[in-house]
Parts: sequence; C-alpha cells; structure tokens
Amino acid sequence: MSASNTDPGTGRWIDRFSLSGKRAVVTGASKGIGLEICSVFADAGADIVAVGRDEAGLAEVVDLIAARGRRGLAVAADMATAEGPRAAAAEALDYFGTVDILVNCAGVALIAPLLEAGVEDWDRTMAINLRAPFLLGQALAPGMIAQGAGKIINVSSQAGVIALDDHGAYSASKGGLNALTRAMMVEWAKHNVQVNVICPTIIMTPMGRQVWGDPDKGQPMLEKTPLGRFGEPVEVADLALYLASPASDLMNGAIVMLEGGYTSI
Repeated sequence: MSASNTDPGTGRWIDRFSLSGKRAVVTGASKGIGLEICSVFADAGADIVAVGRDEAGLAEVVDLIAARGRRGLAVAADMATAEGPRAAAAEALDYFGTVDILVNCAGVALIAPLLEAGVEDWDRTMAINLRAPFLLGQALAPGMIAQGAGKIINVSSQAGVIALDDHGAYSASKGGLNALTRAMMVEWAKHNVQVNVICPTIIMTPMGRQVWGDPDKGQPMLEKTPLGRFGEPVEVADLALYLASPASDLMNGAIVMLEGGYTSI
C-alpha cells in the first residue's frame, strides 16, 4: 500500500476495490467469517497471514489462498493470552516485512445471564474480543504509520450496540471494541490509517446454523429483523473487502451495521 492512496476519481472501479500486492493479517481465519474473509481477500489479490488455533483448518486456508495464486502463511496462536497476539504479529512482520491490512475477526461468545456469569468466562471474553485487537493494533500500526498507509478492520457485533439477553460479557466486549476502533482512528488517522468496525447480525456459519437454525431460537430474532433473515459469511467478507480497499479511503472510525435493519427500529 503506497503512502498516497488511489484518487477515487481515477481508474476503473475494479482497481479501487483491488487488494493486489497488499499484505493482510486475518485472525479467526480457520473457519466461519474469518475463513471467508481470507477467501475474498485472496481473490482480490492479497497475500495473507491466517491466524487461528485450529492448525488443520489453517492449513486448508493456506491451500485455498495458494489456489488463488497468492502467498499464505498459517500462524497458530491463542488470542486469549497476551503472548498469542504479540507472537502472531511478530511472525507476520517477519514474513511480510510490513502489513497493510489487519482484520481482527477472532471472537468468542460465552453466553450466560449476568447473575450467573463467571469471572473466568468474563475475562476470557474480554481477552479474545477486546484485548487481542488492541495488542495486534499496537504491534502492527507502527509499520502502517511508517509507510503512511494502512487499514484496520475490527469485526464486532450488533450486540455491541444494542442489548441482548444473556450476552452481558459479549456485549460489553464488543461495545468496547467499537470504542477502541474510534480511539485507534483518532490517534492514527493523521498517518493515513483507516480504522473501521463491522457490526453484523447473526451470521450463518456452521456454528450459527447449529445454534440459531432451531426455529424456537432463531424465529424471535428474525421477527425483530426487518429484512427477515440472518447473514451469510460472504456478506461480512464483502464489506471487509470494501473497508480494506482504496474505495473506502474516506471512511474512518465508522461503526458499520450489517444486520438487516435490526437496530433501526
């Protein structure tokens, strides 16, 4: 990514959405939304460091990236520890030299009523959903600042904006991630680093289908969603592509709702 971003008034639209030659780090990359982001980014021309805990899953992601003609590196790291994000960032920098795009997609939802929530689950939720993006940003932003350009995309949730039953720890972590996004933006915008956050509805990953595919569980949520359906991983990945590309250079500090209208009523 050059220090001078693409003039939005010039070139073809496909060039404005291209990630050709860009170097991305994606956490939570072995499955679900993170895997789909790796697929879409590789299609758009990015080389990718895929970070996660499932080494077999990461190997498949790297094969997928290679099949699209891009370079990929699997990095096994636990985002619940302070050492995991730092080690992943160090490996990415060793592999790439510098990073153009960071996608903080790794997350955990340990659902429980607040009166029953345990301290260990609370701390784990905060560590993965909030502390890890902070540590990765802290490690990778200096290189973006030095080159005069960068993109950071945090994957949050509609639960970080509105309240859901039994989601106290999750909502607090995602609300914190939304606030962290704007704090990063305030400090790094002057260096031409754009930081934005995506807040999706329930996404029909395999886990999402298992939990929310049950009509008794999913139908009440669908009835509150004007669009009347949940999301698919590729829809989050396509939005991430926009936020990672030169097409979004003016967007900074945005909390982008991707939830079929749920929070608008």
